Amino acid sequence: MKIQTPEWVKHAVFYQIFPDRFARSERTPHPPGLNLKPWGTAPEEQGFQGGDLYGVIEKLDYLQDLGINAIYFNPIFSSAANHRYHTFDFYQVDPLLGGNEALRELLDEAHKRDIRIVLDGVFNHASRGFWQFHHILETGGNSPYIDWFVIQDWPLRPYQHSKKNPINYQSWWDNAALPEFNTDNPAVRAYIFDIAKYWLEFGIDGWRLDVPGDIDDDSFWQEFRQVVKGVNPEAYICGEIWTDSRRWLQGDQFDAVMNYIFTSPTLSFFGGKTLNPTYSHNHLTLKKIKAKKFAEMIEAMYGLYDWEINYAQMNMLDSHDMARALYIVGEDKSALKLSILAMMTLPGAPCIYYGDEVGLSAAGDPFCREAFPWHAQDFWDRDLLAHYQDAIALRNGYEVLRTGSFETIYAEGNVYACVRKLEGEQAIVVYNASKKEQSVTLPTTSSDADFVQAWPHHTDIKVQPEADSITLTLPARDGVVLTSK
Repeated sequence: MKIQTPEWVKHAVFYQIFPDRFARSERTPHPPGLNLKPWGTAPEEQGFQGGDLYGVIEKLDYLQDLGINAIYFNPIFSSAANHRYHTFDFYQVDPLLGGNEALRELLDEAHKRDIRIVLDGVFNHASRGFWQFHHILETGGNSPYIDWFVIQDWPLRPYQHSKKNPINYQSWWDNAALPEFNTDNPAVRAYIFDIAKYWLEFGIDGWRLDVPGDIDDDSFWQEFRQVVKGVNPEAYICGEIWTDSRRWLQGDQFDAVMNYIFTSPTLSFFGGKTLNPTYSHNHLTLKKIKAKKFAEMIEAMYGLYDWEINYAQMNMLDSHDMARALYIVGEDKSALKLSILAMMTLPGAPCIYYGDEVGLSAAGDPFCREAFPWHAQDFWDRDLLAHYQDAIALRNGYEVLRTGSFETIYAEGNVYACVRKLEGEQAIVVYNASKKEQSVTLPTTSSDADFVQAWPHHTDIKVQPEADSITLTLPARDGVVLTSK
């Protein structure tokens, strides 16, 4: 099977938005007396702070100036949870977010700016308020929807359950609020596939799939892909799989996954000396490594998949499911800056978690789901914001950094280098994770005259050409990118 992924994704820079906490607009109609939390309330208080899709529309110019050309949204459908993974109506954008009308306007305004929109598809489970599950709660075994879920006995215990009287229906991680769909039921499959089709026809550009590995059925995802690609062959299908994903990335299911296999080595190499000792995560391996180990891990990652997949992988440093990157690297901004540069210069589509670019730093859920500080712009890290803008512009400015081939050419001590090549153009990318200036000699097939310095902008790099190599003097805790003319 020839593997093919959406062409636009290979050139995308994603921005992940947690809708309740990104931006709040006065345009969203709310009934009088609605009790929203004040914007900027500590996230551990939970509740709703009123971020909405009209707020996102009002910030599209900000995102465009940042260099973003794709947005991945956490769930936006009606739900009684601020994260909206407890869906009760898959055909209705949550009224607190502005409803379907707000999504219509967002899609139109984003597409005018060539910004793609990817939604979160939570198809493994619903909520206690989901109509078909509610029907079973009310009518028991007489409900025609009884086989939409896996019911073990009666009466259901959606709230009052204990070790002696456990939940008596299949639910995600034994969370009574999240009854799992019975995807063996043809009616359930048809329902989910219709949702996927409905919103693609509405105009979205793809689906990020929540815990898709929990639907342990290749035929389900193969059919899902056929439905999605039947509506739009360029629609993106990205699964939330934290580990080796070859099962789903053979060209017949997903286009890519959220590439946490990229996250661990990147933060470990560039932030190794300052990693926060208080933070750990079951799916992340965070420990100090040298360039050689970084090279081994990165090469092993790219070796897992076809290059069509590698170019479409959603590479990230953090997300709503983990601590923010700056927190993980112990507030070492130089480590974060190097990690950002790596994300923008290695194969795969970068994804920025909202607010990272202005210096947000927090522990894992719920702390990493704070409000974007539009209300406190005096406290933004403007230097970090400029770094994000410059690094994104670097990626957007050189196609070789997006779809060029990849080869490690140096990995010693705290210095790593690779070369990217595309149709006669090439880029040499070097990262110096050391606190000291380093001089390295790298193999090359081009003379010194063939290269221009694309990064950094603030320092002229000393380059000494040889017949088949070049010697570079690298600034401490920085990277160098040389591109051929």
